[in-house]
Amino acid sequence: MAANELHDAAIDWSLTTWEGARREQMRRWAELPLERIVSALEEMEELANRLDSTRGAPPPAGRVDP
Repeated sequence: MAANELHDAAIDWSLTTWEGARREQMRRWAELPLERIVSALEEMEELANRLDSTRGAPPPAGRVDP
């Protein structure tokens, strides 16, 4: 077996689709302990709030928007 064939055999091609990637994300998320899940949700909420608060704000000085 050639090196290419060995490399290809090690790749789970079902994860290279949108649906496969989503399933893999859900599988990994389900493996996390509850404390880590809660912490991640809190971090995501904080980021969403920060991004929302910058909406409508003028761009930083020196930045040119297209």
